[in-house]
Amino acid sequence: MTPSPDKPRTFPPDARIIPLGEQPQHYEILTPASRPTPARPRSEGAPFGQAMREVVETILPAVLIALMIHLFLAQATRVEGYSMEPTLHGQERLVIEKLSFHFRPPEQGDIVVLRVPDYGKEMLIKRVIGLPGDTIVVENGYVLINGEPLAEDYINGPPRGNYGPTVVPEDSVFVMGDNRNNSNDSRSFGPVPYDDIVGRAWVRYWPLQEISVMD
Repeated sequence: MTPSPDKPRTFPPDARIIPLGEQPQHYEILTPASRPTPARPRSEGAPFGQAMREVVETILPAVLIALMIHLFLAQATRVEGYSMEPTLHGQERLVIEKLSFHFRPPEQGDIVVLRVPDYGKEMLIKRVIGLPGDTIVVENGYVLINGEPLAEDYINGPPRGNYGPTVVPEDSVFVMGDNRNNSNDSRSFGPVPYDDIVGRAWVRYWPLQEISVMD
């Protein structure tokens, strides 16, 4: 139906036109730089995840490095008992280096930490006396290597009793404690294979007044 030309045009209340100046809304064109970034919802697990990431990135590498050093380079150990007196005393602490024996075999006079299968996980510390092919004899208060008395200015008195002769096998050493008469060593459990040597005594670091590099 077409309205009469003489009758004013009207609009229902819900469709009225509001002049631009009276409109409450305000619009502006946003450029990409000015467009606000929507806030990301916070995850309840974010702090825990961040902490775990810090553990992985910082603590884990440090643990791995320490483990590699312990397995392949050096480790700290404590002297138990008195079988190495007067050179080493009970409760002294040492750093054992594991690297040199990858490049050279043990030498006479080296102080080594070793495993003895009959002792389970317990490790002993002794001095290398005989090398592969050496014949070891103990008699009349002397240790004889291939018939020659061993010069020992580090022992706690001459050994009592007799031992040998014993020939040191290939890739093995004969070890004894410096406290000759109070030491469980190769005189009782025989020569020690290279594979059972953990490392060489390198540095004594405790007690502080005894700090020294081992010869």
